[in-house]
Formats: sequence, structure tokens, C-alpha cells
Amino acid sequence: MRYASIIRERYKLITKYIGILTMAIGGFLLLPLLVLPFYPKEIVYIKAFLIPAAIFFGVGLLLWKLTPVKDEVTLSLKEGGIIVLISWIIAIIASAMPFMITGELNFTQAVFEATSGWTTTGLSVVDVTKASHVFLMWRSIMQFFGGVGLIVVMLSSVLHPYGFGLYNAEGRSDQLLPHVKKSTKAIMYIYLGYIIGGTILYVIAGMGVFDAINHAIPALSTGGFSTKVDSIGHWNSLPIEMVTWLLMILGTINFATHFALLKGKFKVFFKNGEIRLLLFIIAIFTPIVSYFSLNGLYTSLPATVRRGFFEVVSAISTTGFSLDTFSNWNQFGVLAMVLLMWIGGGTGSTAGGIKLYRIYLMIKSVWWELKGYFLPPNSVVENYIWRGEQKLYIKAEYIRETANYIYLYMVTYFIGVLIYLAYGYGLAESMFEFASSLGTVGLSIGITSPDAPAGILWTQTVGMFLGRLEFLVIFFAVAKIVKDAKYLATE
Repeated sequence: MRYASIIRERYKLITKYIGILTMAIGGFLLLPLLVLPFYPKEIVYIKAFLIPAAIFFGVGLLLWKLTPVKDEVTLSLKEGGIIVLISWIIAIIASAMPFMITGELNFTQAVFEATSGWTTTGLSVVDVTKASHVFLMWRSIMQFFGGVGLIVVMLSSVLHPYGFGLYNAEGRSDQLLPHVKKSTKAIMYIYLGYIIGGTILYVIAGMGVFDAINHAIPALSTGGFSTKVDSIGHWNSLPIEMVTWLLMILGTINFATHFALLKGKFKVFFKNGEIRLLLFIIAIFTPIVSYFSLNGLYTSLPATVRRGFFEVVSAISTTGFSLDTFSNWNQFGVLAMVLLMWIGGGTGSTAGGIKLYRIYLMIKSVWWELKGYFLPPNSVVENYIWRGEQKLYIKAEYIRETANYIYLYMVTYFIGVLIYLAYGYGLAESMFEFASSLGTVGLSIGITSPDAPAGILWTQTVGMFLGRLEFLVIFFAVAKIVKDAKYLATE
């Protein structure tokens, strides 16, 4: 009986937190309306945002006010996972409503677009040539909050200062500062500072202000939504591409590593395994992709390398911006991009994929195993890698957990590819498109479109959701809900 009472009290606290987050989501829906003074003719869309904003703010207020709790305590990872899971589902449904209210998209397409926004994927079924400025801004706002994380935004402002379970549940484990609330505030300052700086650089490079804002946000959040059909390639401008390189690379770096860089700890920054692996991959794949896939498509070597470098950075950072179509790439180039999308960006960054940290750890694990054969039988070695500003000593369980995650990721990936094949798509195209979905990348080989079958769009939607929140947190959260429900049902 006492345990059942504790469970009920914990779920009351969970409900209260979900209420706060639902109120915030309602507030986010009002933000795109800030562009109306600049585009007054688009006031016809105001109801599409006011209605869901009022609904979700009201529901959140009721959950917050009408759920009494005895005291607020630190949440466990599994409890944090429940809040993250439910809050993200609410955010996606709320964000899809404006598209449905205006008739821009049907239910499947609207949920797909909202999921792509919140997971910072960037795959889209919206016709940007016809979309209003309000909706283009809304897509970027979704990627802003999806990139930095719904929980980070709330922990940095209103939620309990010791909500480490929430912080971890959204895929972040590195604390920039000892206090979780201070860490999340530091992340917000870094994130906003880079976006403001990126917007200014885009304007200097030749973009209009609206386009600059709507590319700085997706670039740093590694989201990839664009206001143009041809993405960054629309401008055919090296200065604009250079700003995009910078923002994509910044977006794929762990926030704790950013903190070390901003504090002037350059040696520590370059000691980080993720940074070393990122630079190595870019240095290796750029000439390979340029020579074997783009050679002959461009008239000069600089143009070839420029395209190759951009696409490699876009794929490894999981941003999804592009300079041109992939329809004329050979199979080698397509597979190279698939590999990059599998790897993905930094842990604790805005990027997706398996993550550089996990790949680096498995590479080091193989090296440590080989090196161990040449050591004396009773020697004791403490293996470590640099992460953020400190050494992380590696236990056997870390390697086991990483291997399990990669296995789960790849099994999910090949299940998704099989679904594409069942719909009649080619193997290379299927591998490319689902690697982009699961890795929350946003590059497309042409499958994703408003005319794509509903089954494909839902497969991509599930892939994007799993890829952004990472599998284990979702599975643990669902397992806890089921376990607690069964226990309470037998009481």
C-alpha cells in the first residue's frame, strides 16, 4: 500500500511538470505571430496559431494547478523519460495543428512536418514557394526549441533546479556547471549567442534578414529547414556557404566542449575525442567524395571540392542543407553519405546519428583490446578519453552499453529500410532516405514529398522520433509506465 501511494505521488509530480511544459508549448505557438507586423497580409493565419495556443496553454494550466504534490524532489532518469516522452508527443501534436487548421497539410503530413521540426531533421513536405512567412518562421522556431531541447529551455527558467533526471532523459549527460539550472542557462546563452552571430554573418554575406534568421536557426540546430527549394544552393555564394560551414560545425559539437573553447582552453578542446574524430572524418571523406562522386559533374577542381566539403559537413553534422540534388550521384557517393549519416554528430549537441562519442569509444575499445595483448599479464591500465573539460575513465559497462545502443540503432535502421523496399523503392535510395530520417539529418534523395505514401511518412516520423530522443530513454519510460500501471491495477 505504501509503495502504491509513493507511485501515485510521483505521477502527480510528473503530471505537474508535464502541465508546465504544455503551457510553454502553448506559448511557443504565439512566437511566429511576431512576423505579422512585417507581413500584415498574413493576419489571416492568426487563428491557426491562437486556437491551439489557447487549448494547450489552458490544458497545461489545469494540469499544473489541479495536481497537488507534497514536495518537489529530484526525478529519476526513468521518470524524466516519461515527462520527455509525453511532452515531446504533445509538442508535435500542438505544432501540427496550425498546418491542419489552415488546410496546408493533412494529418499525416502535418505530424511528419512537426516531427521533422522538433527533431531537427529538416525533411519536409511543405512547398516553400507557396508557404507564408508565418509558417516558414514556425518551422524554424520548432527547430530552435527542438535543437536546444524542450527540457533545457524549461530547466533554464522555471523548473526545479536539481532536475538531473530530466536533463539526462533528453539525451544530455554533460554538466557545464555543478548546478543543473546554471548548466542549462549556459547552454541557452551559447545557443542564442551563436544564432545571433550567425544571423549577422548571413546578412553581411548577402542574405535578407528574414532568410538569415531562418537559416541561422536551422544551421546551428542542425535542422536543415530552408526558405528556398534549393536550400543553401539557391544563393550560389561562397561567403554564405562559409557561414553555413561554421554554424553546422558549431551545432554538431558537444555543449560542454563549447564551454571549454569559450573559456580559452584550446588544448583541452582539441584533446576531445569527438573533435579529433570529426576533423579526421571531414578530412578523409571530402577528397574521397569529391573525387569518386563529383568528378566530372563540375568544370573545376575548386567547385568540386567546394560541393564535396559542404555535403560532407552537412551529413556528418546531421544538418541537411544541400547545394544541389543527389540524383546524379553514383552509388559510391550515396553510400559514403549513408555512412556519414550513420555516424552523426557530437553527444550532447543538437546533432543526431549514432554520435561521434560512441564511434570514437568503440574505435578506442578495439585499440585498447589489441594493446592489451602486449602488456604483462597482471598490469592494471586505466583507459580514458577526453570529454568536455575532463578525462572520462572508461568502464567495461560503458563499452557494453555503447555496443548495445549501436546494435539497436542498426537493427531499427534495417527494419526501416525493409519497409522502404516493400513499397518498391531501390536499395540505395531506401538506405539513404531512412539513414537521413533515423539520423535526423534531412538530406533527401527524392523520396520524401507530399506525394509519398502515408506508410513511408509514418516510418520516417517514427524513425525521426526514435533518433532524436534515443531509443533507451523511450523504452525505459514506456516500460516504467506499463510496470507501474500493472502494479496499481493489482492493488
